Amino acid sequence: MAGQISTSLLLAVPLAPLAGSAIAGLLGTKFLGNVVGRKVSHTATILGVLIALIISVQTLMATLDGFKLNEDLYTWMTVGTLKLAVGFQIDTLTAMMMCVVTSVSLMVHIYTIGYMAEDDGYNRFFSYISLFTFAMLMLVMSNNFLQLFFGWEAVGLVSYLLIGFWYTRPTAIFANMKAFLVNRVGDFGFILGIGLILASAGTMNYAEVFEKADQLALMTVPGTDWPLLTAACICLFIGAMGKSAQFPLHVWLPDSMEGPTPISALIHAATMVTAGIFMVSRMSPLFELSDGALSFIIVIGSITALFMGFLGIIQNDIKRVVAYSTLSQLGYMTVALGVSAYSVAAFHLMTHAFFKALLFLGAGSVIIGMHHDQDMRNMGGLRKYMPITWITSLIGSLALIGTPLFSGFYSKDSIIEAVHASTLPGSGFANFAVLAGVFVTAFYSFRMYFLVFHGEERFGKAHAHDHHDAHHAPAAAHDHSDPHAKHDSDAHHEEEHDDHGHHGLAPGQKPHESPWVVTLPLILLAIPSVVIGYLAIGPMLHGDFFDGVITVNPAHPAMAELGEMFHGAGAMALHGLQTAPFWLALAGVVAAYYCYMVNPRVPAWFYAKFKPLHTLLDNKYYMDAFNQKFFAGGALGVGKGLWNVGDRSLIDGLVVNGSAKLVAWFSTVTKRAQTGYIYHYAFVMIVGVLAAMLYFFPFWRG
Repeated sequence: MAGQISTSLLLAVPLAPLAGSAIAGLLGTKFLGNVVGRKVSHTATILGVLIALIISVQTLMATLDGFKLNEDLYTWMTVGTLKLAVGFQIDTLTAMMMCVVTSVSLMVHIYTIGYMAEDDGYNRFFSYISLFTFAMLMLVMSNNFLQLFFGWEAVGLVSYLLIGFWYTRPTAIFANMKAFLVNRVGDFGFILGIGLILASAGTMNYAEVFEKADQLALMTVPGTDWPLLTAACICLFIGAMGKSAQFPLHVWLPDSMEGPTPISALIHAATMVTAGIFMVSRMSPLFELSDGALSFIIVIGSITALFMGFLGIIQNDIKRVVAYSTLSQLGYMTVALGVSAYSVAAFHLMTHAFFKALLFLGAGSVIIGMHHDQDMRNMGGLRKYMPITWITSLIGSLALIGTPLFSGFYSKDSIIEAVHASTLPGSGFANFAVLAGVFVTAFYSFRMYFLVFHGEERFGKAHAHDHHDAHHAPAAAHDHSDPHAKHDSDAHHEEEHDDHGHHGLAPGQKPHESPWVVTLPLILLAIPSVVIGYLAIGPMLHGDFFDGVITVNPAHPAMAELGEMFHGAGAMALHGLQTAPFWLALAGVVAAYYCYMVNPRVPAWFYAKFKPLHTLLDNKYYMDAFNQKFFAGGALGVGKGLWNVGDRSLIDGLVVNGSAKLVAWFSTVTKRAQTGYIYHYAFVMIVGVLAAMLYFFPFWRG
């Protein structure tokens, strides 16, 4: 066996980003007097993440040579026989996640130097993204449910800080509160699932719970005839629905675009939203014993993959298009989990992390070049002005739609094949959803690509947007998430007065390529977006990469059939040219080209003919309105009712004011006996003595 990794070295992986975060957050802000400047802050945080990345790569190499570790590092509390500890479980799944998290985080850190250069919260932002990296590493390295829950909640907390980074803007505050509350709904299910497992297995250690999985499968929830494992797995997955933005708990993710673009890449590519996918993969020994839970996962993932993709078609904000593609791809990963293709889900998680981070950072580069205008209707023809951003964004888009030889092809096609091979209830609908989603993904991805990089140059002009692609919802069309524009006199000069007015580049201005700290991460992310799928599919899906880490029930045939069909990465790419997903993706690209480059009247015709459908999509299936009126309005109504009845009537009216009135009445009655005349008092005394004598010495008893 090659290298062994010591626990002290592994401890440096999460602690190095934490140390960088502390330096930037404490010494680099007003908290302790801003004693270090920007250079020290970004150097400390980048160095911390770089150290974590280097050790993570060493760990991955060691796990490929057979190294495994499951060790408690620190006992936090012992309650009877229950031990609550901090520990690490290191295997190939953990090591792969460590490398993905740290590599994408490093790219985001470098990119942030250029992107946030003009922002007053520069040091605070670096502190937050390093803290986010620490929380995610603690989550993926944990060997028990307690530490998993700590990391789970910590990424939720830091995402709240990041989404609301520009805390003076009401839209940002609304978005981060929405993300926080929706995730609490999911986390309630998550902690119920952990509680069921703890109550039944008597331990929170993964390995010990997995050893008892067969016993748990025979148990029922106390007081019911529900299978315990099905209930626990569904509860755990509800947590994943919140964190990984699955329908109907997906509503927070598009609004999280209110945060700066670097955190969009960090949250939506490699970290927070993939936590649920990682968790279910880690819990495969439990989920494999419950077909009911797997079918539930299939249906939820299918709905998310298809219906969230539809919403991407009508978005005009460049970041929101990429956000809805994230929702759709998370649906694909979830479907893979549901058909017992956990290794395929983890594989797509990895490939998606690189090309989705590339697309988000590419969108951020476009926003910089456009002087912080995010509306695609004000772009066009950027290819000649921003060549590096153009080619890297094209690579990211080709990977996203599953072009053969690109990384997304290998993982996405494997998901589609696994779903086709599955016999679990719900897999028929899933098969339709993932195939239809291929066309939808290609259409909205290349709609964005053509509108931004090709065609007429629509920037630098004060004109109304064409109604053929009119998307008047403020949340989508005019949601300018990056208030760097406060440093740019042209950025919002007409926004408050005219919804369709030009902002961004002034007349005569031209876009410009971004600085090297922005383009270097784009180039470095473009490389794995092309090659990582080709290199990794063999060992990860059809080799021994996940042996002993992921459990698959022999009754679930998807992975076995995938293995029979695989004859090498090159052969898979050639075969991919003859399959339905390739032709569907090609049709989506051609349709987008025709609609937005050749004949722009086609979208106008669709808009006129299917206006009710456009309105439905424009309002995001009215889910936000429903949540706002039913849940938020209901909570407000309950709160007002409790205030009126409980606070005003019962507490203030009855208890406080009522007791005061009772005392006042009693005082009024008793004060009448206080006349001030001696003969009145003498009379009362005589009556009292007579009453006492009659009570104690009654003469009628003889």
